[in-house]
Amino acid sequence: MKNTTRFALLLTVIFSACFCNVGARGVDQPSGKADELVYIGTNTGTKSHGIYVFKLSSATGKLTPMGLAAESNSPAFLAIDPSHRHLYAVNEIGNYQGRKTGSVSAFSIDHKTGKLTLLNVVDSGGDGPTHLVIDKTGTYVLVANYGAGSVAMFPILADGRLGKARVVLPHAGHSVDPGRQKEPHAHSIYVSPDNHFVLSADLGTDQIYVYRFDAAKGTLTPNDPPTVAVAPGSGPRHFAFNPSGKYGYVIQEMGSTITAFSYDAARGRLTQIQALSTLPAGFKSESDCAEIFVHPSGKVLYGSNRGHDSIAVFAIDPAKGTLTPIEYDSTQGKTPRSFGLDPAGHYLIAANQDSSTLLVFRIDASTGRLTPLGPTVDAPSPTCVLFERAE
Repeated sequence: MKNTTRFALLLTVIFSACFCNVGARGVDQPSGKADELVYIGTNTGTKSHGIYVFKLSSATGKLTPMGLAAESNSPAFLAIDPSHRHLYAVNEIGNYQGRKTGSVSAFSIDHKTGKLTLLNVVDSGGDGPTHLVIDKTGTYVLVANYGAGSVAMFPILADGRLGKARVVLPHAGHSVDPGRQKEPHAHSIYVSPDNHFVLSADLGTDQIYVYRFDAAKGTLTPNDPPTVAVAPGSGPRHFAFNPSGKYGYVIQEMGSTITAFSYDAARGRLTQIQALSTLPAGFKSESDCAEIFVHPSGKVLYGSNRGHDSIAVFAIDPAKGTLTPIEYDSTQGKTPRSFGLDPAGHYLIAANQDSSTLLVFRIDASTGRLTPLGPTVDAPSPTCVLFERAE
């Protein structure tokens, strides 16, 4: 009997370690490694003045405000380069220096204080930039301009500043909703795991645009085929790859759905395998989707619902890439426009834009389920959550 009990315990430990895939540091009992900085992008106005920084305790999940990291005009989405020395933000505006365009800002990072120092600001290549990503070599920043319906690529200079846009590529077309889909709206942009392709979800055309990317040559060109369609009127917003590189997932803002794809890495092609709702059965009120992330283990996917004001949790079938709903967790606030997972997969932080609050969840090591570590923490009009190591 004792041997049987010991064997069962051993299996439990092995399964938990396999889920986390992050070394010996467990989710429910963190090892006391260094705390993490958490940068919060915002919509500026009466409440917000730019990018804010918090410190997250790796041991307890407690989130402590550290103040304004840098003043910036509506820094809606943030990204940090592979060297961990520089942070970049899209300024989600429609008028920069008297022109109908947004901007992109570059900052250096002080890991001790969390403060950011502005390096420079450049024209984003179109109005309403809403998302950006840095390629895996740290050579280029790529931006999605929602208002203009275009994507742009900017070289990162030796000192971390941004050069002028090397490439600006407009999307084309429309879809079925006359109010929101009369024209292209590039909502996000991502780099494939091998750094050879770039994908952009376009809400206005119900398409995912795929580009071939060459960091060495500095080129961005349409793939063959150049797009893959999702359901008309669904409005694709954000995208996430599975760490295996075999599957990808797009969350649709207007349809409150997630579409799962198999991914051909050699050709940069997506093939739809499943579509399902992000909302619980029986929910009939108005809601739309926002953010999506796959856990570092590759076994769980999370998506946010604005209206239902929740994080939807799905199990991922490792053999098929398909999703099965697990639970729907309240964010204890209004309009979770974004959320973030710490790199080790121990914590999820939800950003409630309209209630100006953050909520920390602990992620269960064996199931991926979420446990809120409330109460919520005040943060002005949060729109992005970005983790960075602290010193």
